Amino acid sequence: MRKLFLLLSILCITFGANSQLLWKISGNNLTKPSYVFGSHHMAPLSIKDSIAGLDQVLKETEQMFGEIDMEEMMRPEVIAEMQQQMILPGDTTLTMLYAPAQFDSINVVLKPYVGVDLTAFNKIKPAAINAQLAVILASQAVNGYNPQEQLDTWFQTQAKAENKYVGSLETIEKQLYILYGSQSLQRQAEVLLATIKEMDKMVKMTKDMYDYYMKQDLDGLKRIMDEEMNDESSSTPEEEDILLHDRNKDWAEKLPAIMKDKSTLIVVGSAHLPREEGLLNLLKQKGYKIEPVK
Repeated sequence: MRKLFLLLSILCITFGANSQLLWKISGNNLTKPSYVFGSHHMAPLSIKDSIAGLDQVLKETEQMFGEIDMEEMMRPEVIAEMQQQMILPGDTTLTMLYAPAQFDSINVVLKPYVGVDLTAFNKIKPAAINAQLAVILASQAVNGYNPQEQLDTWFQTQAKAENKYVGSLETIEKQLYILYGSQSLQRQAEVLLATIKEMDKMVKMTKDMYDYYMKQDLDGLKRIMDEEMNDESSSTPEEEDILLHDRNKDWAEKLPAIMKDKSTLIVVGSAHLPREEGLLNLLKQKGYKIEPVK
């Protein structure tokens, strides 16, 4: 379950503010400050109006970097590759990954949410079903949730409209691997089954995560991330490294060169900001001054 909620943010160290999404990066020979903003895929675009200092940051920064280029995600060949990555390999089917009783138990719970029998997904990887389920639950748990409106996309669109450079911290291929290829099929099947067993709690956690984000409460998000559901669905240390920690380290290595000559706005999932292994602390360890924007 915790892996699914880390995906919800495909979120302990405190930096003097428990309610903060926008942070200033300065010092360590930077001639101009840069900024990092923690996004969330469920948040309405209206949240940007409540972020202190954001308008000035948008004017001040000269370029923007996100996890990936959201516009590139819409290219037909990328969409085709994504669809391919979601398909089970060879002759493998969902019914081969589960005992009949397990398959039936998933179908009973899942069908009211997806509207069709699970056999319609017989060639889809369990991780892809889990990801789709997360989107469906978000749309039901959060009033006004619109999957067509994404904070990451909005920031990048605004930057491009002002002829600012928009870069990405990692490739789409890497994100697809993390989502659909980093776990064995057996592990994916195990996590989906365990998630189905905890659906009521999952709905509550989805709502709680949204509420904490709208309060800009990274500590609250961190508590949700750390909550254990059961042994089968909790992320292993290796899975958490792939999904969060290794990526944070990679970005922290790339950012000094990116920020060196241009004031940069960095927009990444809020899950990547808190914790000792989070991006804020990793940048602090490199000698940068990290402070909330007020």
